[in-house]
Amino acid sequence: MDFIANTDSPGCGTTPRRGLAHAFILALTWALVGGAAAAKDKPPVQYQIPLPATPDFSGLDWLLGEWAGETVGSSPPGDVRLSVAPDLEKRYLIFRGQMSLAATPTVPGMKESWLGILSANPGGPGFTLWVFSSTGFITRYRVMVDGPQVRLNPEGGDRPPPEWLFRRVLERTGPGEFMETVQAAPPAKPFFDYYTAKLTRVPAPQKTAPAH
Repeated sequence: MDFIANTDSPGCGTTPRRGLAHAFILALTWALVGGAAAAKDKPPVQYQIPLPATPDFSGLDWLLGEWAGETVGSSPPGDVRLSVAPDLEKRYLIFRGQMSLAATPTVPGMKESWLGILSANPGGPGFTLWVFSSTGFITRYRVMVDGPQVRLNPEGGDRPPPEWLFRRVLERTGPGEFMETVQAAPPAKPFFDYYTAKLTRVPAPQKTAPAH
């Protein structure tokens, strides 16, 4: 008599397959547990980006603060204001300036506000000053410090005045004052003195004692 195994029966045929699947699941579980344990044993890796050296702005310390003044000599009558302050962990100096000049028979009136960001030159002496003007121009200056004198020489920019060049000289003349001379060069012409102004430090507002 021949006997044929019923593979559809719960007790026949399916038991070996279930045993293999169960063994595979256990092996996979232990592999995952072992990998997690090994990861816990390894120390965490910390990634650090080396930071550039902090700029040395000590030669410009005297310029920090608020300044206000007027044009002098043969310059067109006008008012000039300037503020200089460190920012972003003292890695930059922020310049904010205002200038208003009256019209003359040869020069039209001018009113301008500007924002400058000064940073250290990565590969050489001096600093770079990017100036963003209310006129829409964006210019770049190479800034060199020579004792009490600070020279700003034009080096192009993203949107400089077409074919015009402007340069500045700031010269400290006392503990709380300096002279600013701005020179301009029209297209294919030499520089001439645009204006000279004398600025004095604006005293910081005094703190008032709280009312009792």
